[in-house]
Amino acid sequence: MRSGAKVAVIGGAFVLVAGGIGYGAYSMLGDTDGGGGGTQSASESSKVKTGPPSAEEIAETSKGFFDAWAAGDASAAALLTNNESGAEPVLASYGEDAHIGKVKITPGPATGTKVPYTVKATISYEGKSKPLSYASELTVVRGLTTGKALVDWEPTVVHPQLTEGATLKTGESSTPAIEAVDRNGTVLTKEKYPSLGPILDTLRKKYGETSGGSAGIETWIEPADESQPDVNLVTLTKGKPGKVQTTLDAGAQAAAERAVKKFAQASVVAVKPSTGAIRAVANNPVTEFNVALQGKQAPGSTLKIMTAAMLLEKGLVTANGAAECPPDVRYYTRTIENLGRFSLPDGSTFTQSFAKSCNTAFIKLIDDVDDDSALAKEAREVFGIGLDWKTGVVTSDGSVPEEVQGEAAAQYIGQGTVQMNVLNMASITATARTGTFRQPIIVPQSLDNRELATASRSLVPSVVQQLNTMMRATAAWGTGAKAMGSVGGDKGAKTGSAEVDGQDTSNSWFTGFSNDLAAAAVVQTGGHGGDAAGPVVAEVLQAGG
Repeated sequence: MRSGAKVAVIGGAFVLVAGGIGYGAYSMLGDTDGGGGGTQSASESSKVKTGPPSAEEIAETSKGFFDAWAAGDASAAALLTNNESGAEPVLASYGEDAHIGKVKITPGPATGTKVPYTVKATISYEGKSKPLSYASELTVVRGLTTGKALVDWEPTVVHPQLTEGATLKTGESSTPAIEAVDRNGTVLTKEKYPSLGPILDTLRKKYGETSGGSAGIETWIEPADESQPDVNLVTLTKGKPGKVQTTLDAGAQAAAERAVKKFAQASVVAVKPSTGAIRAVANNPVTEFNVALQGKQAPGSTLKIMTAAMLLEKGLVTANGAAECPPDVRYYTRTIENLGRFSLPDGSTFTQSFAKSCNTAFIKLIDDVDDDSALAKEAREVFGIGLDWKTGVVTSDGSVPEEVQGEAAAQYIGQGTVQMNVLNMASITATARTGTFRQPIIVPQSLDNRELATASRSLVPSVVQQLNTMMRATAAWGTGAKAMGSVGGDKGAKTGSAEVDGQDTSNSWFTGFSNDLAAAAVVQTGGHGGDAAGPVVAEVLQAGG
């Protein structure tokens, strides 16, 4: 037992004591009857309690756990969890490896079986100390074999950012800190730009040792996966940070941060078409998993940019040529409809179908394509989707698998097995803007001489011109007009709505460009593309970059 804890058996009860403070009493034979003091007989106590813990049990268990944890007694605290062997080393490392002491835990009112709380503590290491404060919560459950009320063990009980197998540590940092700057030399911090937190941690892990800095003393979370970056929590002594140049633009990043905060779940990325430089990346909420760069979802009708490029390249349509747009169309076993079963009059152009996001105009042309792999080839050969992008941080680089029949039809309108994130869609828009795929980057290639992905061919100028014409129409009078009304310059757009796993409200997707900046956004369950994601893209494009 740590911290002078003593064990005694009193009247059949197991009592943990440290520093004169009792953490609670738990019968070795069973729970007390709670009716008139005294103890249970062996036969009575052998009856294991079932059902949810009572409010009294929740309060008693959480208090006992908090008191043991605050006193630094990992063994005592772990005994009050449903995973003693998993909890004890993590709780022990709190004081031993992270050097966190003077712990004060203040619980809030329980909500059902969940107990929220705040932690205020002090980190002390080699004569240096800093305060540490955060909030988390725990859940009290019924033990499966004992029937006792126990803390449901998760690493987040100790710290909300702690993951399975990760450890808290304090000492000389494993990698020197960095000072990341935007393209104009403005310093980028996670405090001012919260969405950049995971990105800055990754850049530090990759480039800290070669950026000319020296290590300081910090408290950090060291993940179980060595490929993942450490998460710095507190800096006790600053080392000398090394400078790392990024392609980001502080103005565009600030706009992106503001825009995504207007929604519960939203992501946006901005890319410079002429170079591939990433100008902004933002997510709400901010998590270690960067949804904007690593997410995988169906992008809905925003993918029609790519489908249109393929159809134009094959000479099956022209921007000003006629294109049928009936309310629905059947392809093999799948019937695909337009939103609200709208249709366009006979003689309407392909530009009108694109600008109004007519699904059926695209599906009716599949037989003429006569190649189930055509869209997958277009994705890879022209738009660089599925290649191994080396942006400088971890990304998912999109996927358009080869499909047949109804599944192929769904892909034409960005559904089915197509998987994208907003980085991918911003890049697709950037490629359509110039005709040539330029792999997105967040740090210059010269920083580490990494090999960038290259597509095997570019679009011919006539196709580029027609794609831009159709996207301009979408922004001027099509489905993107309302969202893009405030955006200046030479501008274009494409909206999208994507249903995932039968959700009631579709995800809102939007992508657009203004001059030499392209951006894409998704708002989860945001509905129509122009309603939610559109204003996010517009705000970033207005900021320029």
